Amino acid sequence: MDRHPIESIMSTTMENIRDMIDVNTIIGDAISTSDGSTVIPISRVSFGFVAGGGEYAVRGGNHADSELPFAGGTGAGVTVQPLGFLVTNADQVRLLPAQPYAPIDRVIELMPQALCEIKNALCSCMTKKAPEPPAAPQPAPAQP
Repeated sequence: MDRHPIESIMSTTMENIRDMIDVNTIIGDAISTSDGSTVIPISRVSFGFVAGGGEYAVRGGNHADSELPFAGGTGAGVTVQPLGFLVTNADQVRLLPAQPYAPIDRVIELMPQALCEIKNALCSCMTKKAPEPPAAPQPAPAQP
């Protein structure tokens, strides 16, 4: 049995989309800087795809012993949105956004650092202020 025309349309479109998809589109090539840092661009890629078709009878035509005429088409869309840059050095890894942050995003980003600072402050406070040993219980006065 021969392939249906929609199969040809879909396989051609999928091959073209497969050619467009590349890991370097999402995670870009690493760039080394003079201070030893590495910068890696990161993007969000979205693909949309649609295909359709149908067989349509011609008015007044007799297609009982032959195939009906086929009409079909496909469409695709691609969006590439830069998210930011992953910057690594000997001490840390940071994500520098390509778009401005909303205040809540900034709070979420700083939360791990703030918790670490609070923990360090509490630990240093506890070591400076050594707990006093509990006082020995006083014997109760004797009753005559």
